[in-house]
Amino acid sequence: MSRAPLRIGLSARLLHTPPAELGFPGKTLQYLEQSMAHWIMSHGALVLMVPTIGQHLGLRRAQISVHDYVSVLDGLVLQGGADVSPTTYRQEPLRPEWTGDRVRDLYEIELLWEFVIQGKPVLGVCRGAQLINVACGGTLWQDISEYVPGAAAHRDVDLYDKHHHEIELVAGSHLATLYDGTAGGLVNSIHHQAVRDLGSDLRIEAYSRGDNVIEAIRWQGNGYLFGCQWHPEFHGSAGGLLDGSPILQDFLDAAERARG
Repeated sequence: MSRAPLRIGLSARLLHTPPAELGFPGKTLQYLEQSMAHWIMSHGALVLMVPTIGQHLGLRRAQISVHDYVSVLDGLVLQGGADVSPTTYRQEPLRPEWTGDRVRDLYEIELLWEFVIQGKPVLGVCRGAQLINVACGGTLWQDISEYVPGAAAHRDVDLYDKHHHEIELVAGSHLATLYDGTAGGLVNSIHHQAVRDLGSDLRIEAYSRGDNVIEAIRWQGNGYLFGCQWHPEFHGSAGGLLDGSPILQDFLDAAERARG
């Protein structure tokens, strides 16, 4: 008999002040961008969005807990979205628009470590990679173009995911082995923040070619934590872009092993 599909949790994006035309005044929305869900589903796994859990919502810990959610899931994907709040890595926002989403940070960090405690893998994409670094005690550049000398453009608002640059894979890294020793490739680039000080027990696995901005990190502790700065779920069959399938399949393989 074939085994049931893997159940992959997807952290929620939070919309604290929805536009009036959506018809939810004074409410917070939790949502996902369909490309991520479809990317995971295309590899045969089920996707379940994990809502926030908190007493301020009238939900007591005795009723349901993060542990309960994680216990019925096989892995976690941290999707992109709002900036990580500088206050989460013990800094102040250098501009008001870089305040980020502290509520989401705390929700995702608790979720991340509960998956690690239960021996289940975590994959972080874009903001998700930055969140992994911060969860491990690292910091971020609050804006690449303003604070990283000589940095190339890592975001183009008009081009969005059609904005690309080359990355270099670190020789001998696990990521390099997934691509059979390939030196690098072309990826999309949608971010204005990036890893600055590396968190504890993290290893760099890819850089942006030319300016050495960190593009991929992996935890060396007893568990599976990997983050990439680009959005592999947006690559699809676009010609010339680095295939995202090896990254997702490696994560799903880890989830399968953890399931036993």
